[in-house]
This record gives sequence, C-alpha cells and structure tokens, in this order.
Amino acid sequence: MKDTVREFAGSARFAHAVTVMAIGLAFTTHAVRSLVGWPGLIAAIATLLVLAGMSLVARWRAVEWYGILPLTILVFVGWCGASVIWSSNPGATVLGVGYLLAFGVMGVYVALMRDTIQIVRAFGDVMRLLLAVSLALEVLSGILLDLPIAFLGIRGDLASLGPIQGLFGSRNVLGFVALVALLTFIIEWRTRSVLRGRAIASMVLAGAAIALSGSPTTFVALGICLLALAALYGLRRVPAEHRWRVQVALLVGVVAALVAGWVLRLRIIELLDARAEFDVRLEVWREVSRYLAANPLQGWGWTGRWTDGAPYVWVERAVGRDLASALSAFIDAYFQVGVIGVLLFAALLGVALVRSWLLASNRRSVVYLWPALVLVALAVTSVAESFVLLEGGWMLLVVCAVKAARDMSWRDALAAAR
Repeated sequence: MKDTVREFAGSARFAHAVTVMAIGLAFTTHAVRSLVGWPGLIAAIATLLVLAGMSLVARWRAVEWYGILPLTILVFVGWCGASVIWSSNPGATVLGVGYLLAFGVMGVYVALMRDTIQIVRAFGDVMRLLLAVSLALEVLSGILLDLPIAFLGIRGDLASLGPIQGLFGSRNVLGFVALVALLTFIIEWRTRSVLRGRAIASMVLAGAAIALSGSPTTFVALGICLLALAALYGLRRVPAEHRWRVQVALLVGVVAALVAGWVLRLRIIELLDARAEFDVRLEVWREVSRYLAANPLQGWGWTGRWTDGAPYVWVERAVGRDLASALSAFIDAYFQVGVIGVLLFAALLGVALVRSWLLASNRRSVVYLWPALVLVALAVTSVAESFVLLEGGWMLLVVCAVKAARDMSWRDALAAAR
C-alpha cells in the first residue's frame, strides 16, 4: 500500500494535477472567498500544500535541490518575516507572512516539478478556463438576467461593453490575468503546443477580456509587453557577437522612454481616460506618505493584504474608500517593510527580469520568451497595482524568478570559473 501511494504521488500525472490546481487556486482566491469564505480558502491552500509535499517527498531523488531558490527571494521573505519584531500588529504580520510563504511554496513547487513548456501549458489551460467562465458569467449577468452577481462582484455591464470583472472582482485584476493569458497563448502558438485553431481562439478570448476590462493599467502594460516582444524578436536575430551592443542601445532607449513617460504622464493619462483612477491613486499615495515618515526605514510590518487595523484604517478613512492595498506594489512594500523592503523587492523583480531577458535573447527555444514577457508585465503593472505581492501574482513572480535563476545561476558561474 505504501509503495502504491509513493508511486502515485511520484507520478508525472500527479505533479501536473497539483500544478494545475495550484495555479487555478492562486488566481481564483476572490471567487473562492466569495463562495466558502476565508476558512474554505485556507483549507484549500493547506490541502494543496500537503499534496505538493507528498509529491516532493515521492520525487525527492529526482529533484535537483542545489541552488533551489534565488537569494533575492530568501532575503525579501526573510525581511518580511523579521518585520514581526517591530510590526504595529504582530498577529496580522505572522498571518500575512504565512500567506506569502504558502503561495511562494506553491510557486517553488511548480518551478521544480515542471519544465518551462509544461508550465506554459498548465497556465494556458487554467487561463482558458478562467477567462471562458468569466465571460460566461458576464453574459449571464449583463445580458440574460440583466442583474449583477453581487457576491462575486460582477456588476453586469457587458451590454454597455464593460468594464467587466469576471471571477476576479475587479476589472484591473481581470485585465492583468487576461494579459498574462494572452502572453501565454502567444507562446503556446509559437511553440505549437496546441492546435493552431485553439491558439487563435484563445488569443481572441484574451484580447476580448482585455478590451472589455477597460483597465488603463492593463492597456499600458500590453503596449509595453508588445514592444518587449518585438525587441526580443529582433535581438534573437542579431549575431551573438554584436548582441551586447544592441542590448546597451535598448537599455538607453528604455531609460529615455521612462524619462519621456514621466514628463508626459499627464498627457498619457488623458489619452487613456484614466484621470479618475490616477486621482484615486494619487490621493492614496499622499495619505500613505504621511505615515511613512514615522517608520521610513523598516515600515509598519508586513501584512500583504491590508487589514482592518492601524495604520491602514487611517488611510481608508482619509480617502473614504475600502482598500486592500496601496494600489502600487512598490508603495505597498515601502509602507509595510520600509526602504529596505522596497529595495529588496525591486532587486528581486529586477534580477529576475534581467536573467530572464538574457535567457530569452540568447537561447534558441521560443519558450524562454514566456518568463521574460510575464516579468515585464509584472514590473509594469506593479507601478499602479499590488498584484505581484499577493496570491497569484506572487506565485507567478516566484515561478519566473526560480526558473530564471536555475537556468542562469551565479553559483554555477562561480563553480565553472573555479
């Protein structure tokens, strides 16, 4: 019996099932909480962690444990855990760090157990289902019933072409998920992982979800991701000996574009019709900055999702809104774990992006484009949203960071030099 269980838990089919369930749960936490509450969500997370643990134990000898995690992840999570010492609410910090660790462990499991192409296929299958169900619910709410589905946060605005929320409770989250899905479907199409008709239909589905979400943040991220895709497409065709010059030119161009974007930010906001959203964020960031002056170096203590305690409730009362985050991953990291925390988070995201970009521009397989493009999407979105610090966004960052680090490790480079 014991050998049978070990054989089952160590099978590739079991690892694939756990991977799909982990991705599905990470991106449907809003729907799960709406249906069964926090106890149900925590029970689902705990069950998945047990299944992942069984799989890891059964495949222990097949896993390459050396250099399993990038130091940037370890240091950032360690600093978040250490914030319990000075936290304004130590209990909430313990729970927040545990929640961060749970989805981080899921991300590590996915990165260890599956190859990059298998990860792309798993994300593709999950995203297709989630977007299809989201649009079906929007049709039911906005056209067939003409009533909102309040417990899921669906307003039923499809008849007026959105914005729609789907399973995610927010148009911005739906837009982000649809963007990741679109990038995944493009890689599926280019690697011929699925039939051409299915790939095209999937891209149309993701494009429709992005358009109907009406999320200005997603529109900006989509444009930058398409530019990044075009840049990588050109880089991969440049001879290896000249590629570094093109990389430097691209870096200079990116810096110039960032400066121009900052100078023309008000005009860009007007073109995107995002004045209302920008004003909300500006008001939240202004209030957050008032409390940062008290704890600029270490922050108020990690909680991840905002709690009902101080100082978060003070910001909510000042702006007159219920908030789950500071509406920026960088501001959130600064607010919760201080200057040190935001620098560690920026290092985690930046190192992972640089590694994945170099892999995507130098490796022949198209599948290496996926981590690079997803990290570009995460980096851009992090300026105006906090998805990357929570649940599916955090798991996605961990998956991409671990895969990039294992394919381009400084430990291996040092060992080779010795």
